[in-house]
Amino acid sequence: MSRPLLVVLSGAGISAESGLKTFRDSEDGLWNGYDIEEVATPQAFQRNPQLVLDFYNWRRQEVLQAKPNEAHMLLASLEKYIDVCIITQNIDDLHERAGSTQVLHLHGEILKQCSAKNKEYTWPCTHNIQLGDSAPDGGQMRPFIVWFGEEVPMMEAAAAMVSRADIFAVIGTSLQVYPAAGLTRLVPSHCLSFVIDRSIPYSGITHHFETIEMPATLGVAEMILDLKRRNLLPHTQ
Repeated sequence: MSRPLLVVLSGAGISAESGLKTFRDSEDGLWNGYDIEEVATPQAFQRNPQLVLDFYNWRRQEVLQAKPNEAHMLLASLEKYIDVCIITQNIDDLHERAGSTQVLHLHGEILKQCSAKNKEYTWPCTHNIQLGDSAPDGGQMRPFIVWFGEEVPMMEAAAAMVSRADIFAVIGTSLQVYPAAGLTRLVPSHCLSFVIDRSIPYSGITHHFETIEMPATLGVAEMILDLKRRNLLPHTQ
């Protein structure tokens, strides 16, 4: 008998409890003093590559100092009992560090770098990227991030994953960033679905979703209790 498949769509809210600030928590469209339009678009990189590199160098160090929280750990622990695939909008590696083995990053990974000429080839990156750092093809090194206005190459794989789900959970995302938010429309009709957030994002959520209005650490624990009550998880979990 095949194990049920839980597909998770996670967003900034799950990492917020590890100390990583979310954009929607910031004021006036600024993120630690940075205007997102000036640091998170291809045009911004063309205009002022140094500013963009500085911004992501800061974010990379922030991620390296953060640690997975209980929500990350609980999701990873579920792999002992059911299949778990995580689709994350986050560019940190906290799901992986917690032990999750199937993680798909929609918006790239801060701990990788690529050539500005070709994003298909990536290299690990835990250091600051400097202006003048060149890839083997001669292009300026840049963060391996999907910026606003760029294609989201992993969407097709994410859509296929969602379409196979037996259990689906939206955790810590406002569902305001597309095309990622559109994945909720692909959830199979038979699927048991949850949305977990401090403030439930009713946009993109139908009445078929069980809502858990809590921070991710508490909400994931509550979802696990629900799955136990439905006998979808052993009570030893």
